[in-house]
Amino acid sequence: MFVDLPLAELREYRPPVEEPADFDKFWSRELGDARSHDLNLQFTPTKTELRHAAVFDVSFAGHGGVPIKGWLLVPRESVPSRTVIVEYTGYGGGRGHPVEWLTWSCFGYPHLVMDNRGQGGPWRTADTNDVGGEGQPSRPGFVTRGIMDPRTYYYTRLFVDAARAVDAARAYPKFTGWRIVTAGGSQGGGLALAAAHLAKEVSATLPKVPFLAHPRRAAEITAALPFGELSQYCRVHRDETEQVFQTLSYVDVVNHAKRCVSVHTLFSVGLLDEITPASTVFAAFNHYAGPKEIAVYSFNGHEGGGTTHLLRQVDFLTSTETDPKSS
Repeated sequence: MFVDLPLAELREYRPPVEEPADFDKFWSRELGDARSHDLNLQFTPTKTELRHAAVFDVSFAGHGGVPIKGWLLVPRESVPSRTVIVEYTGYGGGRGHPVEWLTWSCFGYPHLVMDNRGQGGPWRTADTNDVGGEGQPSRPGFVTRGIMDPRTYYYTRLFVDAARAVDAARAYPKFTGWRIVTAGGSQGGGLALAAAHLAKEVSATLPKVPFLAHPRRAAEITAALPFGELSQYCRVHRDETEQVFQTLSYVDVVNHAKRCVSVHTLFSVGLLDEITPASTVFAAFNHYAGPKEIAVYSFNGHEGGGTTHLLRQVDFLTSTETDPKSS
């Protein structure tokens, strides 16, 4: 059984993390480059057997102007709060089929799901190619792809895609003036945090057991994938270790969480989680700059609270609808 720090220590765990001097400049440049391309937004109505929501096949320009796919589910009856959820998928998965994304629209929330470029092999299909990689040596997976330079790193592209997904949701004509909430679990939770910082004008974020927080600690205390890809790579490329973690400091979601000043958040953490260890989640949460809550599940792992946490997320969204800190 994997056990991290005791809960009392986790609540105070606020480690120093490496932050590049040009962090803000770097992301401003990457987003500026992406936004120099027309968003080229397309919402194509899609026939499904779903009766509660209309479904649209989505495409928008992400990093490098590359078309990124997604789904938009618009419920026949939306919540009065005029809130749209932008959700990101876990590691290895893609947008799959619309029937796999019923939850938020069943609660009355319009729901945009972003595809993950280049993923979609192990457990849910995807439809977006990863254009822009340099082809450097990497450990199979995505964590070390292009890792010797933040400009070529896979997650730089994915983080920019995540911010552009918020741009896409905001550009949908029906959602003018609506509040945007980012959400996701594991890799999706990390993307939700990054988008809350990079996209701006996000009202709230729901990172469940977020990945890519304090990656150096994660690589040192767990061999579970995907963080295990880092230790495996560094075991072979010993002389590149410092550059590996220098690149990771640009996508470390602790550094993004520090900049979410006005975005209300609800985290979740499983204290027995060996995939995203609790100390890494608390590192992001404790550094988080805005109004924040965390749901702790003492005997849970990477599922992060399951249905119990979903219902807590719904309560959180309802409670923050009129909270001036979240608007």
